[in-house]
Formats: sequence, structure tokens, C-alpha cells
Amino acid sequence: MQIEHIALWTNDIERLKQFYETWFGAQAGERYVNETKRFTSYFLCFAGGARVELMMKAGVGGAAAPPTLGYAHLALSTGSAAAVNTLTEQLRQAGIPIIDGPRWTGDGYYEAVILDPDGNQIEITI
Repeated sequence: MQIEHIALWTNDIERLKQFYETWFGAQAGERYVNETKRFTSYFLCFAGGARVELMMKAGVGGAAAPPTLGYAHLALSTGSAAAVNTLTEQLRQAGIPIIDGPRWTGDGYYEAVILDPDGNQIEITI
């Protein structure tokens, strides 16, 4: 068994789609719209086959103050420490919030932690 995808709610689906396309090379599928349910989504595909579904629906909004039970972060692998460093610096220069790192963690990861435009934590790892 494998995880097929994860999903994130957003209030600005185009902004979040552009963020993941620009900074992490995601490829967006066709925009899906269900007018009856006032629901819109995109599936983003990443190298290696991982997928994230971005979802937007009228009436869904307001993030809980972290930390909360459940979703904690999304980890995206760059392949090298140098790539983590480079991407983190590019994000920093673009004004993207850097929460931590880059650094080696106690459990052996080299990572930086950033926030996407909706405040979701993203670990950028080797």
C-alpha cells in the first residue's frame, strides 16, 4: 500500500498552485470545478510521482493556530544539501518565511522549514 495523495484546503487556489509550481517544480493537472458544491481543486504532481491536491470551497477557511493535532508538515526532497541551501536562500530573498535551518536535525535530516502562502509548514530536505 502507498499514500496516493494528500490534500490542503486553501482560500486562494491559484496563488498556492503558483507557489508550488514556481518553487518546487510541481506540475498542475486540469482545474476541477463542481459548481453545485462550490468546490474547486487541482492535483499537483511532483518528481517521483507524489501528488498534492489543492482544494477550495466556499465556507472553508481560517487556519487553526499551530500546533494542532493532525497535519504537521509536507517534506519535499531536493536531493542534496547544496540544493537545500540554494533553494532556502532563494526563498529567503523572495520574502518567503524561513522558520528554521538549513541545519542537520537530531534524527539525521538536513532540512530547512518554511511556510507556504497559507502558513503550511514545508520541510525542504536532501
